[in-house]
Amino acid sequence: MIKRVSEISPYPSRRDVLRVGPASLLGWSLPALLSATERSAWRAKARSVIFLFQWGGPAQHESFDAKPDAPEEVRNIYKPIPTRIPGVLLTELLPRTAQVMDRLCVVRTLNHMMKNHNSAGYYALTGHAPPSDDIRLRDSLDLFPAYGSVVDRFQPADPGIPSFVSFPHVLRDGSITPGQHASFLGKSHDPLFIGQDPNSPHFGLPELRLPADMPWERMHSRREMMKIIDGQTQLLEFSAVARGIDQTQEKALNLLTSAKIRKAFDLSSEPAAMRDRYGRTTYGQACLLARRLVEAGVRFVNVYFSEFIGGTGQGWDTHGFGGQPMNPFLKNWLMPITDQTLPTLVEDLEQRGLLASTLIVWMGEFGRTPRINKLAGRDHWPQCYPAVLAGGGVKPGYIHGASDKIGAYPTRDPVTPDDLAATIFALLGIDPSTEIRDKLNRPFPIAKGQPIRDIIA
Repeated sequence: MIKRVSEISPYPSRRDVLRVGPASLLGWSLPALLSATERSAWRAKARSVIFLFQWGGPAQHESFDAKPDAPEEVRNIYKPIPTRIPGVLLTELLPRTAQVMDRLCVVRTLNHMMKNHNSAGYYALTGHAPPSDDIRLRDSLDLFPAYGSVVDRFQPADPGIPSFVSFPHVLRDGSITPGQHASFLGKSHDPLFIGQDPNSPHFGLPELRLPADMPWERMHSRREMMKIIDGQTQLLEFSAVARGIDQTQEKALNLLTSAKIRKAFDLSSEPAAMRDRYGRTTYGQACLLARRLVEAGVRFVNVYFSEFIGGTGQGWDTHGFGGQPMNPFLKNWLMPITDQTLPTLVEDLEQRGLLASTLIVWMGEFGRTPRINKLAGRDHWPQCYPAVLAGGGVKPGYIHGASDKIGAYPTRDPVTPDDLAATIFALLGIDPSTEIRDKLNRPFPIAKGQPIRDIIA
């Protein structure tokens, strides 16, 4: 059988070592050999990632860890329904999701200790624990970069295609939430951020359009002129900041001349029936845009469900709503929009032959308390909450881990955000122990956790 070049490892496998023996492995020291075989173990199963971030913290009891036999003060008020996985129940708010459960992989036992949105959000967006659980945690170049920035550093997309795209919000809880950009990796690895509403009839990207009187040929000439000027002034030698700016300009110019990207952002070219399937909402059209971007070759896409938290009807922070024990937006907005978009994205990618190469990650920064506060509903609870994955090399129809009778703590196979980060990188074929260096030149692994091997197909 002929293998693609991407499938051929430059390192010997463990099977090779056993077959030919150590005497034949000339030039390989034992430490180098062990390191090489470990690296070769992480062959890419996914080409792209769509990271669906549910800002505010979805309630596990009302979503992917229903506890129908729990006491009344714990049990959610919605009826349980069967799914495509025998014995696994969801709430009646997720009927379509129940029909695609055989393609989903649910990790029920994510856990950490961060109870504030900004600190927990940063942990979820980077896989690195913040220095403290502080509501005042601010965005800083001392903190770690977003997943997509790391991917852009080690596995960039093809020329003319952005590696990392995020939209349509900037997350904040008072101050901007850390973990949404490249941080100390440098501006050249920042995402292409789109702050427009893809559901707007006027959605478009003027920054990806040339002036009407500027032909493509002139653009290429201008590009060559800029190279000459940069060479004469030796701008790139002045500082790392200057290099970052130049690379950012180069990326912008590549995007201007990329027919693939201009086509991907043209949602008006999508059939109306498909746009309706995703839902005519900001989040629904954002998920559709994410599919179009991975189809064009983008490696990592962050879709933020909401910019806001609190009782606005936008985000998942569903406690403290007018003294009601269950936020009405959960039933009327949050769960219906999830039940429309997540199954549609899975089915759409599958029908296009993209699900096997695209990893979907659906998660928030934490879950909600098992016991319902009679005045404020379910409060913040990071000790046990779910993440949902699909495609991209994870086992379909698989439930990883188990929580206790009230969904408060893991009883089997606990997982940290560090482990989930290591899993994402491993599925992309990036060794989680790969090092990056901060502003002080200190080395850190891109993920401190261990890949969740049981969920990898």
